[in-house]
Amino acid sequence: MRDALFRMNHPLFMCGFRPFFAATAAFAVLALAAWLGILSGALPAPAAVGGALAWHAHEMIFGFAIASVAGFLLTAIPEFTGAPAFARPKLIGLALLWLVGRVAFWSSGWLGIWPAALLNTGLIVWLLALIAPPVWRDPARRQLSFLYALLALAVLEAGFFIAGARGASPMPWLHAANDVLMILVVITISRISMRIVNTGIDGQDAPGVEYLARPPRRNLATVAIALHGVAEFLLPGNAVTGWLSLAACAGLFNLLNDWHIGRALFRRWVMMLYGVYWMMALGYGMMGLSLLGASLPVSAGRHLLMAGAMSLAILTVMCIAGRNHAGYRSERGAWVPMIAIAVAGAALVRTFASAFPGALQLSGAIWIACFALYLARSWRILAGPRPDNAAGCAGPAVQPENRETAC
Repeated sequence: MRDALFRMNHPLFMCGFRPFFAATAAFAVLALAAWLGILSGALPAPAAVGGALAWHAHEMIFGFAIASVAGFLLTAIPEFTGAPAFARPKLIGLALLWLVGRVAFWSSGWLGIWPAALLNTGLIVWLLALIAPPVWRDPARRQLSFLYALLALAVLEAGFFIAGARGASPMPWLHAANDVLMILVVITISRISMRIVNTGIDGQDAPGVEYLARPPRRNLATVAIALHGVAEFLLPGNAVTGWLSLAACAGLFNLLNDWHIGRALFRRWVMMLYGVYWMMALGYGMMGLSLLGASLPVSAGRHLLMAGAMSLAILTVMCIAGRNHAGYRSERGAWVPMIAIAVAGAALVRTFASAFPGALQLSGAIWIACFALYLARSWRILAGPRPDNAAGCAGPAVQPENRETAC
């Protein structure tokens, strides 16, 4: 009993980001290493729903990405809404559900499809049930878009398993989930960029200059992404989908105009978030060109979205919020911009893997190394006590030079 109580009081479960950011990085290394082993023939493909490719795509979306989404929302929603932090037992329960869901999905060839379906869909539903009350009680209700995105992901996860149970291809459901994640990235960056970019502007002493994440541009980009997702689901491979993909590309490039505010753009956190939008725009642009006849595989653009934009967004948020909400000052080491550049480079190499022998393995190895380095450098922060010996998820007690790191 005493041991169980100690584990529950472990710093790893002090805040929502701690277990889930650690799980995100560890699972990134494990899942992609397993995928490379399967492709090389060194490991057998798991007998999962939809086959090996669906297993890989599902685990990148509903294993890797959803863990980071859970960590961010469980930490950010109390801050955004002024609600109390979520209790440790709930964090432990969610983390265990995520872990058991991974085991059930990897073993679905033996356990059957329904345990994996219930556990994985249940994770998103439980997360939605946790964050919905504080979001709804907030008088302004500015965070409703997070609820809509989670609801869409829960529906798509359920659709994935239902399609698999019926013997249909589950891939359209994963492609649609990819688009929902891109919308979620835009929503998230719009929330955290106002403080980060304007802190950079303050640092360059530029009176009269201010960054605003303007709703019209953001809404245009997210609507274009949503329309692309619907079209790809209903009209896969159709030219209409290609044109809507190019529309999403244009919407994202238009969104980048808000960021052109002078030298502050070249501060590390600002540039990393700016790079996320670039990777998204290029990914949708490449998919559109492919669907309209260019000699490029559609998967090349899709990998720019997930291995590039989504992964860079996850690393950036983990580096910012993972230190700040653990009570640490902003990371100033050179390793952070190095892994950001490496993740973007790995995604670009993966994009052209079909043209260069060994490029896929090289890009995968680089990508794995980036998340392994993050985990090695951040484990003591995620699993250790705060440096000020305080409890909770607040930033450092002394923060004048650390404002840019808050969620």
